[in-house]
Amino acid sequence: MATEYRYAMPVEQTNWVIDGKADTTFRWEYEDGRDSLLTLYDKGKKQQWDAADRIDWSQDLDPENPMLLPDQAISIFGSPIWEKLNQKERNNIRRHGQAWQISQFLHGEQGALICTAKIVQQVPSIDAKFYAATQVMDEARHVEAFSRLLHSKFELAYPINPQLKILLEQIIRDPRWDFTYLGMQVLVEGLALAAFQRIRDFSQNKLAASVNAYVMQDEARHVAFGRLALRDYYPQLTQHERDEREEFAVEACWLMRDRFLAEELWENVGLDAKECVAYSRDSSTMTHFRGRLFSRIVPTIKDIGLWGPKIQDAFTKMGVMDLAQLDSGIMLAQDAKVADDFDKELAKRRADIEKVAQAAAD
Repeated sequence: MATEYRYAMPVEQTNWVIDGKADTTFRWEYEDGRDSLLTLYDKGKKQQWDAADRIDWSQDLDPENPMLLPDQAISIFGSPIWEKLNQKERNNIRRHGQAWQISQFLHGEQGALICTAKIVQQVPSIDAKFYAATQVMDEARHVEAFSRLLHSKFELAYPINPQLKILLEQIIRDPRWDFTYLGMQVLVEGLALAAFQRIRDFSQNKLAASVNAYVMQDEARHVAFGRLALRDYYPQLTQHERDEREEFAVEACWLMRDRFLAEELWENVGLDAKECVAYSRDSSTMTHFRGRLFSRIVPTIKDIGLWGPKIQDAFTKMGVMDLAQLDSGIMLAQDAKVADDFDKELAKRRADIEKVAQAAAD
């Protein structure tokens, strides 16, 4: 069934077209590679995978709690609104809420696909073009995986969230190549890593957990790519140019912070959206989740040198300033390891099934 029939609400931006300006840069020096980026490119080549094969799509989702996530993950959990709901209504919120979140992952991945193709076109060094080309394939695979999860398992989808839509427009429209890195590689994908992690670590459904684990393994490389490239580039800029980047980062972070309040979701399931958003904004669940969301962004922003008063003030107001002490490199390495552990578990499960089938045949 076509996606348009899966959407839980009308899609206003059908055939959304963004008037993006981008220079096309050819590079005639083919031996100007930096070791750090070429190593990442080599890893990107070796870690290509097939979503149809690496993921066990024979697994189903629970209709009452598709990804088997704890109710504490729902931002209105524990509120007077939640306590008034009956079991059928809670089941509906679980299904719609999880479909809404996976839908935003899907739309964000298409945005990343477009932005990475733009990086190949724009970026001035050959090593970055090499690496970005591997990421284009990664992002296409992520769109495939999340689309299949929504279409064949949830059979439900949501349009792009307004805050994500605004941010993607800003990233794609800006003609400066480093804004594409900053917006997509550092901010959007940094936040996505933390959101994926919650499902990977807390979902009791192996299908949902594995999709997010494998996507995270790729995303860890993507964030590392942006981190390495911008860490080299930003020290070369004037203070005025760095201030412009900080202003963009601050605005983007506020947009992403509000993105998970999901006003359109509450409206669609028949709840008072203003009441739900008011409770969610300061709930312990959202406060904790917000801290996890920015755990990948704050230390990376500091590492690339965008650490002036504006960005520090914004992070202080968001309550995430303490995250600056985290080591993003260690977290990215752990993301890659966890995906390998999922591979081992799947291989064992497939081997056990084969043994049972062989015994039955004998």
